[in-house]
Amino acid sequence: MSHAPVRIVYMGTPEFAVAPLDELVKAGNRIVGVVTAPDKPSGRGKKLQSPAVRQYADEHLSCPVFQPEKLRDPEFADSLRALEADIFMVVAFRMLPEVIWKLPPKGTVNLHASLLPQYRGAAPINWVIMNGEEETGVTTFLIDEEIDTGRILMREKVWIGGDETAGSLHDRLMVTGSELVVRTVDGLASGNLQATEQSAFDIPVGALKKAPKIYREDCRINWMDQTRSLHNLVRGLSPYPGAFCYLSCDGNDELQVKIFETRPSKSIERRNAGSLRVEKQQLYVQTGDGELEVISLQPAGKRRMTAADFLNGFHGEIRACKMV
Repeated sequence: MSHAPVRIVYMGTPEFAVAPLDELVKAGNRIVGVVTAPDKPSGRGKKLQSPAVRQYADEHLSCPVFQPEKLRDPEFADSLRALEADIFMVVAFRMLPEVIWKLPPKGTVNLHASLLPQYRGAAPINWVIMNGEEETGVTTFLIDEEIDTGRILMREKVWIGGDETAGSLHDRLMVTGSELVVRTVDGLASGNLQATEQSAFDIPVGALKKAPKIYREDCRINWMDQTRSLHNLVRGLSPYPGAFCYLSCDGNDELQVKIFETRPSKSIERRNAGSLRVEKQQLYVQTGDGELEVISLQPAGKRRMTAADFLNGFHGEIRACKMV
C-alpha cells in the first residue's frame, strides 16, 4: 500500500463478507466501524446468534460495531458521520438509504458477485449456474439510488466449471472478491481509479439477465424439462436452498426429496418423465429428453446421502415409484 491508511466503515453480514474484511485489515487499512445485521435466534434453543461479520469484528477489531434495526435512524447516521470515514465498503448487506451512502467523501462501494451490469439482484451466484453460464465474476461499484446500477469501479472474470455448484462458486468468488475489494480501495485512495457508467458496457436491454431472490417455487423440479436445464437447476441451488421434488409410491404419502448432485445421461428407453430406473445401485430419473442420474439427495427428515445409501435404505420396490 503506497498511500496513507484509508479509514473504512465496513458493512456486511454473512460468511461471504468476512474474507473481504479480513483482506482489508491485512492490507493495512483502518477499519473505524463495522455495521452488520442484528443478532437472530438460531438452533433448537433459539439462542441469539451474532452474524459472521460481528463475530470477526469482536475477535479481531477494536472499533465500534453497529447492528441497527432501522438504517434511517438519525442517531445511526450521526454515529457514522462522527467516524469520519473515507469510504464505506458494503459486502452482502442491506440496501442503504441515500442519507447513509452519501456520507463518505470517496463514496460507498459495493462488491457484487457477478459481472455487472449482468445479474443484478439478490442471488447472482445461483442464477448464473441455473442459466448455464460459462463465466461470471465480481464487480465493485459505487452505490446510487437503484439496486446494483451504480458506476463500475473494477471487475474480475471467473470461469464456471461444467459441474460446479453454487456452493463451490460462492467460495471461489469470495476469494476473488476479497482481492478486488483491496485493489478498489487502493485505487480510490490513490486517485487512479475512474468509475464507468454501466451503460458504457453496451449490453442491449433485452440481453440483460436478472438475479432476483430465490423463492420456493423456483426450486421445484419439473421432470418434463430438458436434462441439461435440470442439471443446471440442481447445481445452481446446491447446497442451499436445494432443488426439490416428491417421491410418489402407490399406497404411500409423497416424500419430499432434495437433490444436490446429478449427472446428465442418455435414456436407454423412453419412459414417462419422472420414472425411475435403478442399475447397479445407481438411480436414474427420466427427463423430458433423457435421464438424470441422481448422485446425492436428502429425503425429508433424513441426512444428505448418496443414491446408493438411499436405495439401500428404501423399503419397497423403487422402480414402481416416480419423482413428481
